[in-house]
Amino acid sequence: MLHKLPAAPAFLPTQRISETKFGAQITSSGVRFRLWAPQSERVHLALEHESASRPMHRQLRGWFELEVEGIGAGTLYRFELADGTLVPDPASRFQPQDVLGPSEVIDPRRYPWSDVGWGGRPWEEAVLYELHVGTFTPEGTFAAAADKLDYLAALGVTAIELMPVNDFPGRWNWGYDGALPFAPDSTYGRPDDLKALVDAAHGRKLMVLLDVVYNHFGPKGNFLPHYAPVFTDKHETPWGSAVNFDGHGSEMVRDFILANARYWLNEYHFDGLRLDAVHEIKDEGFNHLLHDLALQIRGSTDGRYVHLIVENEENDPEWLRRTGDWRAGLYDAQWNDDFHHLVDVALNGEASSYRADYSPHPDWLPRALATGFGFQGEPVPTRGGAPKGAPSGDLPPTAFVSFIQNHDQVGNRLFGERIAELAPERKVRAVTAMYLLAPQVPLIFMGEEWGTRQPFLFFSDVDAEFAEIIKANRRDRFGSAVLPARKDAAAPEAMAETTFMASKLDWSELDRPEHGGVLDFYAALIAVRQAEIAPRLAGLGGHAGCYELGSRRGHFRVRWRLNDGSRLELGANLADNPADGLALQAGRELWREGDIAGTRLGPWSVRWSLATETAA
Repeated sequence: MLHKLPAAPAFLPTQRISETKFGAQITSSGVRFRLWAPQSERVHLALEHESASRPMHRQLRGWFELEVEGIGAGTLYRFELADGTLVPDPASRFQPQDVLGPSEVIDPRRYPWSDVGWGGRPWEEAVLYELHVGTFTPEGTFAAAADKLDYLAALGVTAIELMPVNDFPGRWNWGYDGALPFAPDSTYGRPDDLKALVDAAHGRKLMVLLDVVYNHFGPKGNFLPHYAPVFTDKHETPWGSAVNFDGHGSEMVRDFILANARYWLNEYHFDGLRLDAVHEIKDEGFNHLLHDLALQIRGSTDGRYVHLIVENEENDPEWLRRTGDWRAGLYDAQWNDDFHHLVDVALNGEASSYRADYSPHPDWLPRALATGFGFQGEPVPTRGGAPKGAPSGDLPPTAFVSFIQNHDQVGNRLFGERIAELAPERKVRAVTAMYLLAPQVPLIFMGEEWGTRQPFLFFSDVDAEFAEIIKANRRDRFGSAVLPARKDAAAPEAMAETTFMASKLDWSELDRPEHGGVLDFYAALIAVRQAEIAPRLAGLGGHAGCYELGSRRGHFRVRWRLNDGSRLELGANLADNPADGLALQAGRELWREGDIAGTRLGPWSVRWSLATETAA
């Protein structure tokens, strides 16, 4: 009998404000300001409407505090350090004049939430849609993104994943150079505009997840090192000294990050977080930050479904371990970059850059589908033969997020080419049918669903002094992954407004038949997934998948035992020549892509079938 997905719990509270030691707090008589500045002899509060600053009271453990009566929401303020430097509140809820300007006092209880009863959705139902607020629409705002929610609901996605929205320096940025982690960037709108986006999504039964960056701070606008031990020389990252999570003074730095995670989930009602590059979160303390963060989140939300996802280059399955009833103990899933790289090699044979590690292993794509990672402890050539990962077959398929595009894998090409430009349509259709119906959780990158060729480039407005550094770095890292026609072309300038504007989606493409046809293709596949696959994934355990290789490279069969005892089977030939020799099960056919006759699979063909226990 089919195991039904658990119903989402119902909740009455619409305010989930978490009290925190960080940031400005509105009181019954005014506003209380606090700053942790253990390396500063004194701190003053500089209110923008006053000519003279006010001294703050030194408290225990490096804190400074002052309550000012008769003021409230809308007050602009900064902190003045002992040397006269004016700095924004590191826990500012809003920066109306960018990262170097004053912070604004925000009343978190002012927004009139309407998502009463929203309890989220089970992870097994997730079809993720990643978007960048600034390029998703021509306007590039939270409000404009909200206007597209009906479109996303009609497509069949169930969860929106926003690239980082916290305050970054300048007018455009991917979001990973953020300086103030609590403040939605003012170029996208005000805090209430972001809340309205989440609120409206919940009204359409759409989850909203937020990408957060806890492994570094951006190079401009972060003043924390001036007055607090926020960095450590004990560890290094690609961005310099690591954030101090295990050295002297690290307790408060950890609390700052943990408070930020709770803040987005409770104050903004987000349904989950995606943690960027957790392998660069360096922590040799008693409890790793990732451990404490997950446990705090699981214990601080109100029982609704909240999902935590990691990006982890080390392929460490320990963060994804399940409880006895196959619930996530810490993190629900990991972005499976291995799957993307293996698909990329299958499509293009491209062995440049980091993809060179994957081209010698034609059997790893079905292995990733059946058991999770590609690298599961094998040596990595580009790491000098050092091993990567560990066996992951004991995890359920839903512990992995699969994709054929995302912001990194498009934007980390010099010219930001989409998959529709890199591979022929029949090949793209085959791998799309493969990943959208697999038991792993699929992620669609904005515009992919209509086959856009609009590039998604790397863009930043940090500062002119960084322009040449960024340009040289990107040419060194990604210069080999360039289409032949662009080998001698000048790479787009990351700091140029034209680069940012070129990355905006062109929604008028949907009026063209070729793009409308791709959209219909995606919607049909997602409908099959939601009707046939998702209801059979709840409670699915490990060791669910197995695979068998065929007679030639790209020819394989993968089978999964689902939670109702049925068998889901994928037969695939991701090659330019027909293949035969693998028996396909006689179950009910869910999808067919390409030329298939009996056991013979034509070039770039995919067949999905489902066999019940009786039929088996």
